[in-house]
Amino acid sequence: MRTLTVFRIAAILVVITIHGHAQAVEFVTVGPRAMGMGGAGVAVTTDALATYWNPAGLAMTQTVDIRILGGGQVIDRGLAQPIKDLENFNPNNTSPANIAQAQAIANQINQPGANTSLNGAAGLYVKGHFGEHAFGFNISDVATGGAFISTPVQVSVQVSGTTVTGQMALKGLEQRQAAFSYAYAFAEKTFSIGITAKAIQGAAYNGTETLLGGQNVKLSGNFGKPELSTKFGIDAGAIYRPSSWLRFGVVGKDLNAPEFDSPDGTTIKVGPQVRGGVAVNPYSSLTLTSDVDITSNKTLVPGVKSQVLSLGAEQTILAEFLSFRVGGFKNMQDAKTPFTPTAGFGLRFYSLRIDVGGGYDFREQGALASGSVSLTF
Repeated sequence: MRTLTVFRIAAILVVITIHGHAQAVEFVTVGPRAMGMGGAGVAVTTDALATYWNPAGLAMTQTVDIRILGGGQVIDRGLAQPIKDLENFNPNNTSPANIAQAQAIANQINQPGANTSLNGAAGLYVKGHFGEHAFGFNISDVATGGAFISTPVQVSVQVSGTTVTGQMALKGLEQRQAAFSYAYAFAEKTFSIGITAKAIQGAAYNGTETLLGGQNVKLSGNFGKPELSTKFGIDAGAIYRPSSWLRFGVVGKDLNAPEFDSPDGTTIKVGPQVRGGVAVNPYSSLTLTSDVDITSNKTLVPGVKSQVLSLGAEQTILAEFLSFRVGGFKNMQDAKTPFTPTAGFGLRFYSLRIDVGGGYDFREQGALASGSVSLTF
């Protein structure tokens, strides 16, 4: 009966997502452990970060955990180099070679699919327990966004010089949240279920940046003034551990599809996300894990969807004094992108833990990095 209950929860999460699918932002990789393992965290996270990854994980261990973290990811899809060339362009030169260079820069920037995506997270995360009951809370900021060409770059030649100009749109959404999670494990921790309630202040950005040959492109100061609105969000998850070496997890995030105001008068509806995970421990110090987005998520960049497959491994030595992690992830909605490799390590000294993780996409020139400091008792 309990097994059926867990699988019913998983089925409900999938059904909600299929019927409520909207402009869900991508699933952000929060924390250096998950980042080092390719972005997998649904089935393996049992510390305070389970308030983000899967609240059911809170009840799988009886620990007190406090951690502070920050991290981010940038993915460039063909914009970084031509933008750099645009900044270095000499607009005072009207030679045929310079005009040809201007057109080549414009063609690169205007190519279909050229854009940049970014996301990040930072915050304070806390976990506690009372018997088989566990609780946690976080005060955090999860941000997503990107830049893309809104007005194609054009080249014009005058007596005084060569002009290369266009416009880039900048969109972003910060979800500044205070979240509280509760989880309960039963049947000797064979099953665990959890729920998270979030009060979210959404800060939506909708800015522009003029592209002009010979001038620096500044993105950070041009996202514009944010439009603020406050909503509530609900996450729910479950973990099934049929044996000591195997775990399955599923989480549904933003099940009530919160909707935030945007500066242009529209709204950003964050549709439900559902992600599943599995973790295997061939022996006690080795963890193999994988996550997959069950459905694709739209992003704030037009034409870009996110449906990520993550694979990772963690090897601990000297009673978890050192942890070494490797992994990789791929956006299955983008056949052109390869797996992005990741790696990380952790150092534990008594209750103090320091973790770092990161990765780099050598073809798309995307980078990600995260670090945290925590106390676990």
